Amino acid sequence: MSGKIFFILYFLFGIFIIPQTALSQIDYNKVNQDDLGEVDDKLQELFFEALKQKGIENYDKAVQILLKCIEIDDDQSVFYYELGKNYNKLKNFGEAEDALKEAIKDEPSNEWYLDELYDVYAQQNDYNKAIKTLKQLADYHPDYKEDLVALYMRTKDYKDALKILDELDEKYGISYARDVVRNQIYAATGQKEKQIENLEERVEGNPDEEANYLALIYRYSENNDKEKAFETAKKLLEIKPNSQLVHLALYKFYLEEGNVDKAINSMKIALKSTLIKPEAKMMVLSDFVNFVGSHPEYEDDLVEITNLTSEPNGKSNVEVAQYFLAKGDKKKALEYYEEALKIEGNNYGILRNILLLHIDLEQYETAVEKSNKALESYPSQPVFYLVNGVSLNRLKRFKEAISTLEMGLDYIIEDSKMEADFYKQLSLAHSELGNTAKAKTFSNKANKLESTN
Repeated sequence: MSGKIFFILYFLFGIFIIPQTALSQIDYNKVNQDDLGEVDDKLQELFFEALKQKGIENYDKAVQILLKCIEIDDDQSVFYYELGKNYNKLKNFGEAEDALKEAIKDEPSNEWYLDELYDVYAQQNDYNKAIKTLKQLADYHPDYKEDLVALYMRTKDYKDALKILDELDEKYGISYARDVVRNQIYAATGQKEKQIENLEERVEGNPDEEANYLALIYRYSENNDKEKAFETAKKLLEIKPNSQLVHLALYKFYLEEGNVDKAINSMKIALKSTLIKPEAKMMVLSDFVNFVGSHPEYEDDLVEITNLTSEPNGKSNVEVAQYFLAKGDKKKALEYYEEALKIEGNNYGILRNILLLHIDLEQYETAVEKSNKALESYPSQPVFYLVNGVSLNRLKRFKEAISTLEMGLDYIIEDSKMEADFYKQLSLAHSELGNTAKAKTFSNKANKLESTN
């Protein structure tokens, strides 16, 4: 029996780390010196054949060989473990569970046996049995406790989930991933106050940790407790005067209380920050654009703030362009759209707005030149043909206008308004060239489309 025990221990602790070349040096034909030597040799051969069959994914064959191993010696837990693994691969979960339970009966604290049994239950979504097994595994590694939290979330055992989250936070420190789960629990159970209490305790227990303040500010704001949120933000600024993230909250509070100078300063810090994501910066700029819309005296500050953004796209310039467009200052709007286009290259939306503004500003030569260039990049966009045709008509280049407009008509898809605009321009061009009949035909087509809308 000692030979077999050595063999099993060798397998458990050696086969996963010893190279295959080392295994090939073992003489499996060597006869043991005890009375069970022949049995041991046969058992080893069968067992390694089972491992080989499993390795080439011949799980049915491996099962048959392992059952033979158990017939020879039913006192080795590893045989049942391997049998369970093969049954698990075959999705024969009932047999897998029975085999693994048999293995665990001999070694109730074997992590590998328990982990495989957990996998059997997890594949079947048998949460109750999976939880029971994970509880046995929880002492081995914190990952098992994380899995246990996930299962408690599925079974809506939120109290138990929070208890484990608290244990993990206390032992390993705060984790963003665990906080996401914690917040899901608070949201599912309506425990906003409990959530805030937890954050308040964190701030009190670790007053130098910026993330705790920021999370608390966010939750206060979400709970519509702006006063506490503002106070917490100011407290964070006192403790960490070089904090950049806090200004994402401060500028809003300063604007609401009418302290525009401080709000502008906070926005400048936020927009120059390398720690703040581009999406958040755009929210800052958008808020200030809206503010300047009703307080135009701060327009110069808006322009200055826009120049502070260091984003790899033209969104900040687009925001300001839209502000000036809403204000009716088309020249200023065009300037900022063109700045945005320098950053974003051939951005279709920006390019379209620029061309339309050139027409509005009666800059027809420029519109023709730029629309021709735009059509090189977007040959199937009818709006660029329309801009080109309109501009050519204004420049009295009617034959060229007809040519580009007729070409653009082929690219219109279910847009009757644009189609009507094309017909109007074609009617105008033919009329100017004295083609009265064609001019009338296109005019009628335009009127018919407009009357049906």
